[in-house]
Order: sequence, then C-alpha cells, then structure tokens
Amino acid sequence: MSEKEEAEYLINIENNLVSREKIDIKDKNFEKVMFLYRAALKQLKTKIDILQEEMKLFSEYEPVEYVTMRIKKPENIIEKLNRKNLSLTYQNMFDEIEDIAGLRIVCNFKSDVYKLVDIISGFQDVRILTKKDYMKEPKSSGYRSYHIITEVPVNFSSGIMYVKVELQIRTLAMDFWASLEHKLKYKNQQISATDSKNLVKYAKVIDGIDESMLKISNNIENSNPKLIIEAAEEKVKAKKFNFKL
Repeated sequence: MSEKEEAEYLINIENNLVSREKIDIKDKNFEKVMFLYRAALKQLKTKIDILQEEMKLFSEYEPVEYVTMRIKKPENIIEKLNRKNLSLTYQNMFDEIEDIAGLRIVCNFKSDVYKLVDIISGFQDVRILTKKDYMKEPKSSGYRSYHIITEVPVNFSSGIMYVKVELQIRTLAMDFWASLEHKLKYKNQQISATDSKNLVKYAKVIDGIDESMLKISNNIENSNPKLIIEAAEEKVKAKKFNFKL
C-alpha cells in the first residue's frame, strides 16, 4: 500500500463487525456501536466550537447563533432500515443510514451558511461525501437548509475510524419554520392539502424576510480586514482500527 493510500485508508465495516450480524437495540453490542456515533458527533462539535471561537476572536464576528446535536433513536434506526427494505444488520446501518448522528448549525444570514460550508469543506481531516443545497432548491414541503454528509475521523485506543455525521446548516428564519413544521406534522401525519400549501407559502414569506435582513446586513457591514490562519499540512498515516464487539 502506497503512502497516499495508507493516509487515505478508510476503515470498512467488515473489519469491525460481522456484516450479517442482526441488530438488537437491547444488546450490549448496539450500545458499543452507538458509542462510535456519539464520539464522532463530539469530535465534529469540537471543531465547530473552535472555529466559532476563532472567528469571534480574530474577525470579531459570530456567524453561528447556536449549535445542536442529536443521535437518532434506536427505534427510528430500525424503522428507517425497514422503510428502505433492508435487513437489520450493522453493515446496512453503517452503509445505508447517513443521519444517525446529526449536527445542526444555525446562522444569522444566508451568506453565513455558504461561508461555513466553504470552511467546513476545507477541513483537511473531515471527508465530505455529499452536499445538498435545499436553500437554492427547497423541498416540496418548503423546507430550506444546507445538508452535508461527512465522515469524521475519531481517534480510539486501537487507531482511527471514520464515522458518518450529517451536518445541517441553516439560518434562524429557516430553523424557525422547520421547527414549527416538524411539530405540526408530528402531531398530525395526515395534514390537509390546504395546510400543506400554507406551510409552503409561509416558507416563501420567511425566505423573503431572510433575504431582506441579509440586504440590511450587507448595507451596514463593516469592511474590517480579517486575519486568516493557515494550518501547516501534515501527512498523517491512519492506523487500522480494530474494533471488536
């Protein structure tokens, strides 16, 4: 294996778990697997916290309003595998479900969202699998946000393992709409066509407010020079992670 291949080595789940082992959410093995997701989530949250502190200190600007974390409930993991018509194995859990661990970053303005997307895409040790811009192309429900599926390296005693974490970046206005829409639909899955149309309409209204607030911000924005910190590149060899249940 070349140095580049070794540095980019991605741990395959078959090295860590028996691919056909059936998930039992009450079993100790499931708890061990969920620990991997919690660790990855903490790792990414720490990176965002450091970025937030750096921007506040050197740029005197805080684009991030708040950050929340969540781990998908075990029964929801099972339900999603069933919905995808997949067998309930750890292999499918790792390979096919990308949002078990989730981090949400709520920003002030749309421009902040895209700035953060660019910065996070530049993290040298975080792998970007997919990006979905629901701000430019909202879902049919009216939902707007920016989604990134990442693979986050986590250092364990046995080596490094990459674990998937879904990252959602949105504005305060988008988060306001999404939170209320989720609560309304959670209470009543069979929401009427009229209410659905109204939700889409109000999503557009809120988006218009978002745009107007951004214009005001751009008008009063100070053109202070920003200090850019460049981290030295280092070639890191990833040690094979030997995870056993």
